[in-house]
Amino acid sequence: MADDRDDGVREHTTVVETGGGGGGGVLAVVLLIIVVLVLLYVFRDNLGFGHKSTVEIPNKIDVNINH
Repeated sequence: MADDRDDGVREHTTVVETGGGGGGGVLAVVLLIIVVLVLLYVFRDNLGFGHKSTVEIPNKIDVNINH
């Protein structure tokens, strides 16, 4: 059988990419969340978030039935 081992010197190259790119998607998501929060703040009254509604019920209701 042949010996598959190579006892010679081998060179290995490792490519490491650093920096640059990849942050655009995160930035877009953060900006989208900020825009949605600002719009919710601006239109909070129309959406029913901004105020408490009070209902006034009278103590007595006069009903007059005369034909």
